[in-house]
Amino acid sequence: MTDIQPLTLITPTAAMSAGVHGGRAKCLQRLVRLDMPVPMTVALSFDTVRSIAQGYMPDMNALLAPFGEQPFLSVRPSSLDPDWGGPSAVLNVGMNDARHARLSADIGVEAATAIYLRFVQSYAVHVARLDPDEFFLPDVADADSLKAMLDTYEFETDEPFPQDASVQLAEVLRSMARAWDGTTARLLRQAKGAPVDAGLGLVVQAMAMGVGQGECGSGVIEFVDATSGLPKIVGRYLSQSQGRETIRDAEGAMYLNRDDRGPSLEERCPDVFAQLLVFGDLARKKLREEMQIKFTIEHGVLRILDAIRVQRSSRATVRIAVALANDGIIPREEAVMRVEPAALSELLHRQVDPRAKRDLIVRGIAASPGASAGRIVLTAAEAQASAARGEPCVLVRRETTPEDIRGMHAAQAVLTMRGGVTSHAAVIGRGLGLPCVVGASDLSIDRKKGVISGPDGRKFTAGDVITVDGTTGQILAGEAPMHEAALDGAFQTLLEWADDYRDIGVRANADTPADAQAARNFAAEGIGLCRTEHMFFEGDRLGVMREMIFAEGSDDRRAVLDRLLPMQRDDFEALFTIMAGKNVCVRLFDPPLHEFLPSDKAGLRDLAEQLALPVPEVTERVNALTEYNPMLGMRGVRLGIAIPEIYDMQARAIFDAMVAVGKAGVDISVEIMIPLVSAMREVELVKTRVDGVANAVRAKSKTALNYRLGVMVETPRAALRAQDIAGHAEFLSFGTNDLTQMTYGLSRDDAGRFMSAYVQQGVYAEDPFHTLDVEGVGELVALGAERGRMGRKDVILSICGEHAGSRTAIAFCREHKFDYVSCSPFRVPVARLTAAQLAIASKIKS
Repeated sequence: MTDIQPLTLITPTAAMSAGVHGGRAKCLQRLVRLDMPVPMTVALSFDTVRSIAQGYMPDMNALLAPFGEQPFLSVRPSSLDPDWGGPSAVLNVGMNDARHARLSADIGVEAATAIYLRFVQSYAVHVARLDPDEFFLPDVADADSLKAMLDTYEFETDEPFPQDASVQLAEVLRSMARAWDGTTARLLRQAKGAPVDAGLGLVVQAMAMGVGQGECGSGVIEFVDATSGLPKIVGRYLSQSQGRETIRDAEGAMYLNRDDRGPSLEERCPDVFAQLLVFGDLARKKLREEMQIKFTIEHGVLRILDAIRVQRSSRATVRIAVALANDGIIPREEAVMRVEPAALSELLHRQVDPRAKRDLIVRGIAASPGASAGRIVLTAAEAQASAARGEPCVLVRRETTPEDIRGMHAAQAVLTMRGGVTSHAAVIGRGLGLPCVVGASDLSIDRKKGVISGPDGRKFTAGDVITVDGTTGQILAGEAPMHEAALDGAFQTLLEWADDYRDIGVRANADTPADAQAARNFAAEGIGLCRTEHMFFEGDRLGVMREMIFAEGSDDRRAVLDRLLPMQRDDFEALFTIMAGKNVCVRLFDPPLHEFLPSDKAGLRDLAEQLALPVPEVTERVNALTEYNPMLGMRGVRLGIAIPEIYDMQARAIFDAMVAVGKAGVDISVEIMIPLVSAMREVELVKTRVDGVANAVRAKSKTALNYRLGVMVETPRAALRAQDIAGHAEFLSFGTNDLTQMTYGLSRDDAGRFMSAYVQQGVYAEDPFHTLDVEGVGELVALGAERGRMGRKDVILSICGEHAGSRTAIAFCREHKFDYVSCSPFRVPVARLTAAQLAIASKIKS
């Protein structure tokens, strides 16, 4: 806008914008344009308020002129976004001895005195910044109490209470302007996303008293339930009241529409209530939003003071956006853009009631959203036993290992002392939809005594109930009140609309049939990562796996693996059946073998008994398999080449399962992924063996096998040599967890110890295990994608690490024309919505 006026009388044609005068001022103009009975209002621009804070006052005569010779005013803040907050409103500016005398004659001494007392209190506390304890409202509003408060003001300031409305208003404006510029206020609004230079506008409005003869009062009305998002009249009306009294003073307030529990505004003032309904519908249609309307009644006449967007829960946000689009008020694209993806994440999980009191024990890293309560258990076996008794439990560990997976399945939540957002507990927790907090390093655990200790010295024993809030990272004592997950028709509708706009595929990481079913329920386009090693920890398979590890030679290993073959084939059959018609990407065995072996003395004795070997011999073999850095050691394709029988068995299980489900009429396309590749020759060797197994199964079954073989790019060398590798691989899936780890030379399990200090001091903008490092790791991925396409034009590209569901990663993948992202099942809805919003935003820009 050009030639911005410092003072603008709000009329239908006044030159105004939210970016100059704030959202409240612009909304009031819209209400005026809709012919709503808004009291006379003048708006002060952001620049005017900045000048006031610096000591330059506007023309007070010009400001007061629209309000007549005896102005009686309210002043309210008007920032660009109401969520940024602002100074408290000040009502009854212009109240003085003379007006008190006139009002006493009109509405009675007690009512007039109460108004004067409230103004003096508000002015003293919010404008003069005096001690609030000295200005409490007395039980009886009479001449003595008023004199006492005025005397207190004079004593504290050495000046009588100002009687000139111009002086009062000037001081109110100065106080509010300076409050906005204060350090505390600035930090608070920046924490809510406000820019450093966010401006504040002010609106000066003629007072609509809500106190007087006849029917007078104030109220607030909403036309939708803020929790559910369903249409409903919500609000309160309080006779003979002003401003926040309506909400603060429940005693004496009445319902708005007819209610068997008590009197209502609809019964007392049917014409006013009917007007409110009309204005509410008009605001919804013309302002394209569900609005809360603040109103007063003076002598039976309605005044609309303000309208703001209804504060709402995540569930209501989705339902309101869909309802507005279904009613033709906003287009579907806008409905998709109005919902924050994080809101969907909240709907997928139980959450701690935000109104509940929280008895905080410790705070860790929020690793998997949702909340759940249960009794403390310290081992996976105890978790399984607790689940068998039907008792909810929380698995508490220093850090989890693959051996804990059965316990994680049995638990309601997981808490670890170590780890970050890509640690074992975090990754599995997100995959299971299990609330998880990791890196709670201020906790200590004594497994022998069965006790965990908090930083404040409190101790909790096994069996005590705690609540894990994986959304906030808090651990709470006792069982906190919960809100249940809420997936309704509006949720599904919004995501269906999102799918119409997004231009990148979204798959799920799923390791078990239960994971696959969750992925299917959330409309994933397939499985982008199935980590087959997790299947070996189920039931009796762990014991068989350990026998294979201790086998002396190839034939012995093959004999043991033959016992695992039918188990793994059954897993794949179940997975393929659930994902009928979709693509399933199966990653071949990845972890180092020592993860399947016990490390404690009791576990070693049990293993020795199972293998019928002496304990010292078992201990020696276990120690021999231990590596200095197992994440960079004998794992992934290295195992597949050194011990090829494992991959042979897995390939056979995959192809046998494909044959079985094919005979049952299930159409399935399988992608077989080789992990931890760093050289083209590795791919050649594994591909030769896998193709050989496929040919054998094809010849025996007389069945065509629809499969592709590709590579998980998670080493820097694989990215650099992607052109060569793509010559033997039909797809490249970038595993950003390990790629980040290797690019930074940083263990993801240990990063939490110092990462917050690094981020705070600007070494890294964000934790690279939480948000994809586009500059470093991203450049490596982009280079790998470019070179991969040079080696094979039609190579399929994807990201399947834990970053994949994030906005940064999806934007990166869209920019580099990747085919899909793959994330945990419970992040699929978030990724679908995020991808749609990015596609819509890019169209708007172009």
